Amino acid sequence: MEKDSKIYVAGHHGLVGSAIWNNLKSKGYTNLVGRTHKELDLLDGVAVKRFFDEEKPEYVILAAAHVGGIMANLHYRADFIYLNLQIQQNVIGESFRHNVKKLLFLGSTCIYPREAPQPIKEDALLTSPLEYTNEPYAIAKIAGLKMCESFDLQYGTNYIAVMPTNLYGPNDNFNLETSHVMPAMIRKMYLAKMLNEGNFDAVRADLDHRPVEGVTGKDSKEKIVAILDKYGITDKHLLLWGTGTPIREFLWSEDMADASVYCLEHIDFKDVRGTDPEVRNCHINIGSGKEITIAQLADLVKRTTEYKGEIKWDSSKPDGTLRKLTDVSKLHSLGWHHRMEITDGVRALYEWYRAN
Repeated sequence: MEKDSKIYVAGHHGLVGSAIWNNLKSKGYTNLVGRTHKELDLLDGVAVKRFFDEEKPEYVILAAAHVGGIMANLHYRADFIYLNLQIQQNVIGESFRHNVKKLLFLGSTCIYPREAPQPIKEDALLTSPLEYTNEPYAIAKIAGLKMCESFDLQYGTNYIAVMPTNLYGPNDNFNLETSHVMPAMIRKMYLAKMLNEGNFDAVRADLDHRPVEGVTGKDSKEKIVAILDKYGITDKHLLLWGTGTPIREFLWSEDMADASVYCLEHIDFKDVRGTDPEVRNCHINIGSGKEITIAQLADLVKRTTEYKGEIKWDSSKPDGTLRKLTDVSKLHSLGWHHRMEITDGVRALYEWYRAN
């Protein structure tokens, strides 16, 4: 891949895509192409074809996806499978029709079975039932990686699929209705801290920047208090979903971006297809290989934000998968290791949130 090769990053404003975009720029790649959702609707097959006809990218990174946390996955199941399948169908299909030299597909470790042996190796895929809460999203991502694998086998393309673990970092989604556990916890803790300290001006400023269910800082104090209480945020305590016992692995988004670009630069399909005549599980886990309980994460966020209130747990709400740790030995054998540890990462994300 040359420094002036035309590289299309689909989803270049999101958590994943923006980190990859910045990593490519830092490494001297000068011909990057990105489109916002308003400029290019990836659900529109005709528009995607037109884009590929006009831009003719040589390399494609498919980081665009419809994503969310447990609440969103439970309530919008049709959206998660339909929208992601449509995006993948359009981008991967046009990449093939336009002879793209290499494509990198970003999936998720939620593709693995709920009861997969830990740490989870790539060959655990499709061995037992998925976690119910995010099954539609997982099926869409499995379809995407299998599409890449199948094009490689039938047509000799060079499409690589990587499965990042739980990500967090700059440009994360802090929408309380749809965010993942880390940004949701940081924002909730911040708002609870402001209420606990009686700093309602800060609460109003936060909601002006990121409304919650349409409620902004300009609404009445009573309305703001009521909507925050719905999400477990009060002036005395913070109520979080589940029991706090599930174990998760987290990876700083900029580390994920570095691993993704490393795969784009150094790893081809021939390096991951193996020697078994039944070729499968050619995807690559991207993670830290380290884990933390949700309760430990809450304590870490509490110390980082200096929140003085009480943390409570709502055990009537789902925990999701009880443990999810990836086996990253394949990635390590291919030459890449993570850098950012979670203690430093939580502080960096909290500082980014306060600054933005």
